[in-house]
Amino acid sequence: MKRLAGVALMAFALFCSSGAVSFAESIDWKDVLVHIDALSNFGKSDFSAEITVVSQKPGEDDDTIVARYFRRDKEDMFTIVLLKPETQRGQGYFSVGDELWFYDPDSRKFAYTSLKDSFQNSEAQNSDFSTSTLSVDYTVTEGSETKLGAIDVYQMTLVATSRTVPVAKRKIWVRRDNYLPLKEEHYSVSDRLMRTLAYPKYQMVTGKYVPASMLIIDNLKKGEKTQITFVNPSVTQLPDAVFTKEYLERVNK
Repeated sequence: MKRLAGVALMAFALFCSSGAVSFAESIDWKDVLVHIDALSNFGKSDFSAEITVVSQKPGEDDDTIVARYFRRDKEDMFTIVLLKPETQRGQGYFSVGDELWFYDPDSRKFAYTSLKDSFQNSEAQNSDFSTSTLSVDYTVTEGSETKLGAIDVYQMTLVATSRTVPVAKRKIWVRRDNYLPLKEEHYSVSDRLMRTLAYPKYQMVTGKYVPASMLIIDNLKKGEKTQITFVNPSVTQLPDAVFTKEYLERVNK
């Protein structure tokens, strides 16, 4: 897919150079995380969008999934309903807090799953669709002011505050002028680099920011990557029923 390849090249160009770093003890790193969370947290408003997930694996055709995505940040909930491909239409996810269920309309059964698991065999993780809670889930163990390409950024190393957090350790590069993340590296408990994420473009929705696209690189499987795009974002209030397991059952009838 040419568009995915183009985004990949742009994202990696952004990765490649960073200037000299200096440890900045005077910076309130916890406050930086609070700012990051606040930029994408819709508070009392609901959020919804159509998402397209395109996965590339060497030697295979692109795998494309289209879904409706609903999020209620004030209660830490999200619901995802798959629309395409037709063979997976009606499958869905419902999450509240650290709990996540997958619904299969063929068997009409729910299976308890994990936020740490892969989303539909892509490089995305189920937790990528959760509300941002970096300031709660992580402690900043290292921080500096540096550059990512030509952009002034904060570079931070974050370590999870508990084993229930889906990503044990992150390195994150955040713009200094507006606190938007540009790049992340996700590490395992054993400090192995698992994934690299890039956010080449954002879109604003009622004063909040959501990615227009995300590029996720699998660092364990060479050549495997996934792009997620978010279109038609909305903050229209959603019925409470959308954030229930019963909704996934009814939407398939």
